[in-house]
Amino acid sequence: MLLVSQIRDQIDVICDALLKRNFDARELLLLVIEADKNRRATQTILDQTLAEANSLAKEIGVLYKKGEPKKADVLKEKSSQLKVKSKALQEDLNSHSEAIQNILYQIPNIPNEQVPAGNSEEDNEEVFKEGVVPKLHQEALPHWELAKKYDIIDFELGTKITGAGFPVYKGKGARLQRALINYFLDFNTAAGYKEFQVPHLVNEASGFGTGQLPDKEGQMYHVTDDNLYLIPTAEVPVTNMFRDELLDTRDLPICTTSYTPCFRREAGSYGAHVRGLNRLHQFDKVEIVRIEHPDHSYAALEGMVEHVKNLLRELQLPFRILKLCGGDLGFTSALTFDFEVFSTAQDRWLEISSVSNFETFQANRLKLRLKDESGAKFLAHTLNGSSLALPRVMAGILENYQTPDGIRIPEVLVPYTGFEFIS
Repeated sequence: MLLVSQIRDQIDVICDALLKRNFDARELLLLVIEADKNRRATQTILDQTLAEANSLAKEIGVLYKKGEPKKADVLKEKSSQLKVKSKALQEDLNSHSEAIQNILYQIPNIPNEQVPAGNSEEDNEEVFKEGVVPKLHQEALPHWELAKKYDIIDFELGTKITGAGFPVYKGKGARLQRALINYFLDFNTAAGYKEFQVPHLVNEASGFGTGQLPDKEGQMYHVTDDNLYLIPTAEVPVTNMFRDELLDTRDLPICTTSYTPCFRREAGSYGAHVRGLNRLHQFDKVEIVRIEHPDHSYAALEGMVEHVKNLLRELQLPFRILKLCGGDLGFTSALTFDFEVFSTAQDRWLEISSVSNFETFQANRLKLRLKDESGAKFLAHTLNGSSLALPRVMAGILENYQTPDGIRIPEVLVPYTGFEFIS
């Protein structure tokens, strides 16, 4: 979330920047300023009251030592009144702070100056494209038909067990899925990312920490009895490992990777464009998360983009990179690059990764701070990216590598699958 001091000092600049998201924030920002004014006034009175109570306590002690209990008792009565007053002031202070927090939770991150203007995904800017789209044979099929033909993914069985959007991977399909996970993790750890296995359920504080709550509450599966949430991405538990931490800048950058299943309700997702693996309620993903010094985070973002590029080059899938416009930018992001692979059988681009810099937006929620050699303390920058989300990578492989006789396996995956062909 945004810093209150930043809002006080730069309200016009912030309002103008958020208009790039088509978000008129002025009314909310003015509410923050007013609530903060009340909070600071209450804090001043509370400090004065506590100081007076502390002074009285010392004076009472002196009077007892002097053998003047009657005078001490008079001051004790006044001290009791100050305690009641300070308690009420503390409650008012908490109320003002909570009001500020609730307003801030409604305000998205400020877009970086590189973010292009635009209203929707149609206005995203293509910044890179690479790879040759294969020419398929005349009887080429989309991946959901290939999955059925070769008995490697069973969508109906998943519907029977759970519901739509929960596929069952079978035989070589399951082995290909496992191969992709292991390959992605090995690729990431070889590049210096430390692997973590993390919980697949998180508490409410974690959801607020990375910005899924309250913004994406309707998209998350909620275990109400325990007030826990199934994770929509490994970003949530991995980034929250650093919540309420003060890190030494000499230990940066912190580079992590994690494989998890991901759970998303995706309410209202219907139609041909979400068939098969195109959009699921449960899917596997390997994530990379970085904690960076503010001075180095955009160089780190460029490095993460190159890292994902190299993954797709090794898989030999045609891909492109989009710089998201203000209208399509995620709530917590300052700048995002989306990667898409071309699905030849569907004749469309499929998103398979988002790489984002959140600047201090998540760190402020997380209370994730850095301390440099001079002892100065400031908020960290957080970044994350998919490397990669499996369903659409799997769809891209099945469709782009299909032949009249079966499906070839990308060469880089053969040591992981143990087979070269699905037939």
